[in-house]
Amino acid sequence: METKDQLKEERDKIVNGLEEAYRKLVEFKKAKNSPLVVVRNGKIVEIDPYDVPPTISYKRGQG
Repeated sequence: METKDQLKEERDKIVNGLEEAYRKLVEFKKAKNSPLVVVRNGKIVEIDPYDVPPTISYKRGQG
């Protein structure tokens, strides 16, 4: 069984990877002048990549 510290370390690595993927996606969409396509309130919408923050940060220390 993994310890709590090992699970936290794995979670942090996953979160860091997701944050990096988001950053790269926004950067790519801006370079291609292509909208981000997301689901909002059950509807598919396009968002201008210049209207979203270039980075996001998950609040660590939860759980």
